[in-house]
Amino acid sequence: MSDKRKKVIMDLVAADFYVPMKEKELAIMLQVSKEDRGELNRILNELLAEGKLSLTKKGKFVKAKHTDKEFIGTFISHPKGFGFVEVDGREEDLYVPENYVNGAFHKDTVKVALLSGKNGRRQEAQVVEIIARGMKQIVGIFDKSNKNFGFVIPDNTKISEDVFVPSERSKGAVSGHKVVCEITDYGKNNRKPEGKITEILGHVNDPGVDIMSIVKGYELPVEFSEKIMRQVENVSNEVSEADTAGRRDLRDVQMVTIDGEDAKDLDDAVSLAKEGEQYLLGVHIADVTNYVQENSALDWEARERGTSVYLVDRVIPMLPHKLSNGICSLNAGENRLALSCLMTIDKKGEVVSHEIVESVIKVDRRMSYTSVRKILEDKDETEIKMYEELVPMFELMKELAGILRDKRKKRGSIDFDFPESKIILDKQGHPVEIKPYERNVATKIIEDFMLIANETVAEHFHWMELPFVYRTHDNPDPEKIDKLGTFIRNFGYSIKSRQEEIHPKELQKLLAKIEDTPEEALISRLTLRSMKQAKYTIDCTGHFGLACQYYCHFTSPIRRYPDLQIHRIIKEQIRGRLNEKRIDHYNEILPEVAKHSSEMERRADEAERETDKLKKVEFMENHVGEIFEGVISSITAWGVYVELPNTIEGMIHVSMLPGDYFYYDEETYEMVGQATDIRYKLGQTLKVRVKATDKILRTIDFVIPQDWEMDEEG
Repeated sequence: MSDKRKKVIMDLVAADFYVPMKEKELAIMLQVSKEDRGELNRILNELLAEGKLSLTKKGKFVKAKHTDKEFIGTFISHPKGFGFVEVDGREEDLYVPENYVNGAFHKDTVKVALLSGKNGRRQEAQVVEIIARGMKQIVGIFDKSNKNFGFVIPDNTKISEDVFVPSERSKGAVSGHKVVCEITDYGKNNRKPEGKITEILGHVNDPGVDIMSIVKGYELPVEFSEKIMRQVENVSNEVSEADTAGRRDLRDVQMVTIDGEDAKDLDDAVSLAKEGEQYLLGVHIADVTNYVQENSALDWEARERGTSVYLVDRVIPMLPHKLSNGICSLNAGENRLALSCLMTIDKKGEVVSHEIVESVIKVDRRMSYTSVRKILEDKDETEIKMYEELVPMFELMKELAGILRDKRKKRGSIDFDFPESKIILDKQGHPVEIKPYERNVATKIIEDFMLIANETVAEHFHWMELPFVYRTHDNPDPEKIDKLGTFIRNFGYSIKSRQEEIHPKELQKLLAKIEDTPEEALISRLTLRSMKQAKYTIDCTGHFGLACQYYCHFTSPIRRYPDLQIHRIIKEQIRGRLNEKRIDHYNEILPEVAKHSSEMERRADEAERETDKLKKVEFMENHVGEIFEGVISSITAWGVYVELPNTIEGMIHVSMLPGDYFYYDEETYEMVGQATDIRYKLGQTLKVRVKATDKILRTIDFVIPQDWEMDEEG
């Protein structure tokens, strides 16, 4: 919703002459037409949820009263009944003991008051008001207790209570069905929440139901409405001559797409030539906005989704496949509309000049990362012969990418090279192989070219002082950096920070020092955890991880809404249409676009992690009893986490550590034997046996094998 409209309401409510009013009275006072009353209702509800307004007992709106002992935040429940409240701007969550939860449900927006006590180092609080319910539905397994009622056992383990469902509201579900359940009553004072079943996903053991449960649990939109699909049907399959009018014709420029073998939405192509000492790099991005008109049903849907979601067995696209795999995909040999960032780069990796133009392109070849790797690294003769005319350009790409990477390295850019996993499923959706997904010379080339294009576009628009969406990454909290500094001293490393600020170069140096050491995995992880999350903002505040002042996401408008949004701004600027009215329009909508896109990105990441975790657990079901070698990846008070070479992680519970009573030493991040002083450290190699798996909890239990088991293995 509009920040401007929110401000008008807040200014009115804060005024000296204001007397508490109901919604209808506010509408009359603000001269809101009947057609716009729904909009006013939404804005008022948002202001309530944000804790800026509150309601009197008579349902009148007043400015929310805050004291230094009251906070608004999101309630995160725990299976054992207590919970935590996440408050924006506050580093530590607040701990809410079970007796002080007061009917709050997982993800509710709540007002809390601080209590005098502390739980360890955490500040305690009690819920004094539920401002807005966060979850309207849950996904879980139905258990039909008798003919009159049943219960839904939530998949989300953070929800501590089952949901009561009377049989007339069960939709005929039977025990073992995975269901979507709408919550009709949240319960309180030992009374269970109640609900009604709105959808039966299938039996818990049916193929695909496990992933669909996660999709529904995160409320990911799967289908597109008929209205949107009708809109898409009208989109042409070919680029017409009229479409190309006024565009830069780059169809004769040699260019390729380089993607994974199974990629279908090809939204970026690259071209490269050399003139004297200078490189002429073109990054050509599909002009999606030509087919997604602002404020159309399709645009609103894309904005709502925010991003495509890449799950282990499916993609939930931001745009319908007809667009993303069709006219917007830069397929080889086809005329395509694009936005091209044309850069002239010197031998030091500096962009000495650039142009951003609307273009028409024709990709010469669709290349895969594997093919390009075979050409550049393996010097594979068959592959070189097949793509003979392109090999000089690939060699040039490798050269330029190296220069750009060195330049980033010099300024302090941090490169975390954690192995991602590739999960291969059979036709029934069962995992048959899990292996690390390797970055190679080709993936790095594309990465380097996209980064420089994103930086160039961001800097261009920053200096134009136009409304824009940037990708920013704040500096880490000094406290977390201090903790990291204290810990790494145990290993003989140090980091320098000045006036509570650290330069990314210091962290980069640290990661270089620990390369190929036993403690590399551990310190890399702790360094990553000490950093903040990147997000979308309207202010160009810099990107700490990349050590650059200007950055945005320009290169993937098929799968990310911020990219699509800034393409619109870029085109309007190129065409000279960014008048005062349009600038005001973007100033009004962009804060919400940036905020919502950041939230949708986090949701997608969580859903992706959950599906990966699920398939990893399922894979290990077939390996119970087997012995593997792994590395200690994390240590907590309740156990030691071990990661296997295929990226699968399991835990040895503290009670299962043999030979002593163990306790967690927070200072050194070690598990220590009280009598024997046996120590388990992060980064340590360890043999483990798979003891058990749990698909519902998505956990893998390891134990340390006994000597005789090791002998048998050997």
